[in-house]
Amino acid sequence: VLEGGEPTVIHNQEGGRTTPSMVSWNNEGDIVVGAASKRQMVTNPQRTVFGIKRLIGAKANDPDVQRLRPTLPYAIVPAKNGDAWVQIADQALSPQEISAHILAKIRQVAEDYLGESVTEVVVTVPAYFDDVQRQATKDAGAIAGLTVRAILNEPTAAALAYGLQHQQNQRLAVFDLGGGTFDISILAIENGVFEVL
Repeated sequence: VLEGGEPTVIHNQEGGRTTPSMVSWNNEGDIVVGAASKRQMVTNPQRTVFGIKRLIGAKANDPDVQRLRPTLPYAIVPAKNGDAWVQIADQALSPQEISAHILAKIRQVAEDYLGESVTEVVVTVPAYFDDVQRQATKDAGAIAGLTVRAILNEPTAAALAYGLQHQQNQRLAVFDLGGGTFDISILAIENGVFEVL
């Protein structure tokens, strides 16, 4: 949220400035998202999904998905169209559905803070996401009842957060030390327009 022209990260209901992108299904069938899901990971690993953005828009037989399989406590199954879905108990769920739970949680964080409804969002994705992955991310927003106004590259969002759109034309290296990857993106800023090179 912008407060006095400065971007401020909203604290979630647990008091954190970040919300883990994790979704769990407990024994009662309730869906738990964020920090509460992370706490369940040790006792409920087969029903706790993390790293879902590595599956969104991917096929089950994709080599990257095959490499992930042995490292994940939950099961990856092929959908009818070959997409990589997640098996929770007797239910197969798309990455878009799981991502929608995370977006709905973030929406609730924003609505609680702002005291008004949130219907439109800008979602960030890794710079390497292809068109299929970007469309799947938009679909996740729609499932969560949100209108995705734009899909923004994560390094571009990082540069914007630091106010670099006000700088002179330049090239930047943005390091992204993620949960599973270490990425670097080279950005060009020309006349306020960002391009990932």
